[in-house]
Amino acid sequence: MQKQEEQLFNQILEDNKTSIYRICRIYAVSPIEPQDLFQEVIFHIWKSYSTFKGKSNISTWIYKIALNVCNRSKMQFESLNNKTKRLESIQFKLAETIPDEIEEIKFKALRECISLLNAVDGSIVIMHLDELHYKEIAAITDLTENHIAVKMKRIKKILLDCITPKLK
Repeated sequence: MQKQEEQLFNQILEDNKTSIYRICRIYAVSPIEPQDLFQEVIFHIWKSYSTFKGKSNISTWIYKIALNVCNRSKMQFESLNNKTKRLESIQFKLAETIPDEIEEIKFKALRECISLLNAVDGSIVIMHLDELHYKEIAAITDLTENHIAVKMKRIKKILLDCITPKLK
């Protein structure tokens, strides 16, 4: 990459790093996995940056890559999960990212409920939580805006039914 392209790429990453990390955190299985997923997403963005044609917003394109990488990672984990045993008792928290206890409980409940959804619905709710408009979600998922609206209505009911008992 030339110096100017490298600076542009770094600025694009800077502008989108919060959204990328949020997606990684939701799809992560273990406490340290979001960092690994984040690096994997950045690698895929860098690898395919030269193929970006500008037909959509750069953040839409990045979202699509992040969701694809995280979904692929989740499917790989699930296929390996039958063959391996996780050591859930090992916990690791970054000092700078220790959230308040109530927020962490809410996040875990939401993540657990999102994990019950199929991959497309899970992706849609994550994008909705990131305040993307239906038009942007439609562009990323290759669905129509109307289809997104209908799905969101159904997803909200499922999530509400799932999360309400967990937060009592």
